[in-house]
Amino acid sequence: MENLISLVNKIQRACTALGDHGEASALPTLWDSLPAIAVVGGQSSGKSSVLESVVGKDFLPRGSGIVTRRPLVLQLHKLPEGSREYAEFLHLPRKRFTDFAAVRKEIQDETDRETGRSKQISSVPIHLSIYSPNVVNLTLIDLPGLTKVAVEGQPDSIVQDIENMVRSFIEKPNCIILAISPANQDLATSDAIKISREVDPTGERTIGVLTKIDLMDKGTDAVDMLEGKSYRLKFPWVGVVNRSQADINKNVDMIAARRREREYFSSTPEYKHLAHRMGSEHLAKMLSKHLENVIKSKIPGIQSLISKTISELESELSRLGKPIAADAGGKLYSIMEICRIFDQIYKEHLDGVRPGGDKIYNVFDNQLPAALKRLQFDKQLSMENIRKLITEADGYQPHLIAPEQGYRRLIESTLITIRGPAEAAVDAVHSLLKDLVHKAVSETLELKQYPGLRVEVSNAACDSLERMRDESKKASLKLVDMECSYLTVDFFRKLPQDVEKGGNPSHSIFDRYNDSYLRRIGTNVLSYVNMVCASLRNSIPKSVVYCQVREAKRSLLDHFFTDLGKMDQKRLSSLLNEDPAVMERRSALAKRLELYRSAQTEIDSVAWSK
Repeated sequence: MENLISLVNKIQRACTALGDHGEASALPTLWDSLPAIAVVGGQSSGKSSVLESVVGKDFLPRGSGIVTRRPLVLQLHKLPEGSREYAEFLHLPRKRFTDFAAVRKEIQDETDRETGRSKQISSVPIHLSIYSPNVVNLTLIDLPGLTKVAVEGQPDSIVQDIENMVRSFIEKPNCIILAISPANQDLATSDAIKISREVDPTGERTIGVLTKIDLMDKGTDAVDMLEGKSYRLKFPWVGVVNRSQADINKNVDMIAARRREREYFSSTPEYKHLAHRMGSEHLAKMLSKHLENVIKSKIPGIQSLISKTISELESELSRLGKPIAADAGGKLYSIMEICRIFDQIYKEHLDGVRPGGDKIYNVFDNQLPAALKRLQFDKQLSMENIRKLITEADGYQPHLIAPEQGYRRLIESTLITIRGPAEAAVDAVHSLLKDLVHKAVSETLELKQYPGLRVEVSNAACDSLERMRDESKKASLKLVDMECSYLTVDFFRKLPQDVEKGGNPSHSIFDRYNDSYLRRIGTNVLSYVNMVCASLRNSIPKSVVYCQVREAKRSLLDHFFTDLGKMDQKRLSSLLNEDPAVMERRSALAKRLELYRSAQTEIDSVAWSK
């Protein structure tokens, strides 16, 4: 069982070393989940004397006003009989104190280091471990004494500040409250009982200690209080008799003081029947046993909390990404690796592993065909325009059989309108590819870590897409121009031939171009144009995919990689400039994760040793 108190001691020390003081913060706290005994009392309640009696040594600062200005985590470790007593501070790990007057001075000095020489308070604890054959295994947290007025040099808020600090410790459900009250004052006015009742109204977590029993007025006693009749708690009240100020001034030995305390309770008629559970020695043993039992009951919950928190911390650290190497080679490698992750995510969007790529097919299957279908050839194939182009194409000499030049001009002027839908298809795919770049950038967690690199990668990818769009436009328009440049002869050869209607030189020139004949020309041209549209409906998507989609998958960041190789270390560093808040958060999370893993190891080792 002693392992359990030692276990909590180790974890508490780790908490303090890694910045977990149980304060409200954006980080999970392990400190708050650890069972602890907090010592609460008003100034001049005898709180310091109780602690020194439990330890058996003079080691706490004394004086007027607020002496304890930081929580003191006092960890007692029992040594074999005959061993030499010594003390150690967490902030001075390689220094052993055998002179307890020096311990007192170090507590004062360390308090001043944190709070300055003012009389301010701080919630950052001091950790003191005392090793002695005269103690039991126990951990206590000595809190600043509750006060009603500020002394000179302290702000008016000090009274409320101390109360808030004490309350922040004792309101936690895993905290055992050791409430110190002087017997020579009305219990109803006890600062310790008042604040304990606020956070523990049923008295389940409170252990009451009565001091100064020997200083009560003649004819009065503390029996009703010690028997729980004045104020009932779950655990029996414990009475103690501390050294008087005269004893302290004379340096009366603590061992002798304990002996006198035992004699007082056993020889005083009012307290004889309670003597077996009175005194600082009984208090220490009772607290040790109770703390062990509480720790034992809380261990499974602490293990569960630690496992859950480790998982959450690892997950958040993973989201924040790893810190970057300091050298140029490491920076270049990191940038290339992040770009590779981005490129893979982008390809997954195009290949259907992630959503978005299917919209490109929609352009080919719906948007382009609809645009081709919407083309209006009324203007090009109106009777007036057909007559005009046919007549102009003949020049001074009418055509003999069929107006071939007129056909060509009509077809060319009609096919040229297909350039619009071809360009629109290229632009639509370009827009979708750009949207996928922004999606891939937002889904690349590593890019969130580095705003500068995120902007550069996004801009480089969009610049590449612009170049690909230009090439795709040229290729798609070439397909349209090819259709204009060379007509499919077989189409016309299969048309029914009508020489008579094709134009008889013996007729008037105006008769040759009668409405019926011109309508037939218009119908033939429209049929040919529809055939070309059907062909381009298949070939334009192939061109777009080849020039844009395929190239985006193959070489989206090629130009960026070329530029990257020419950058000096300063420029590379600027790309990896990280948000200071993210760096600070990562460092804090790493420390907290180290704490939880250390605690998990410690708890597991104790569990296996049982």
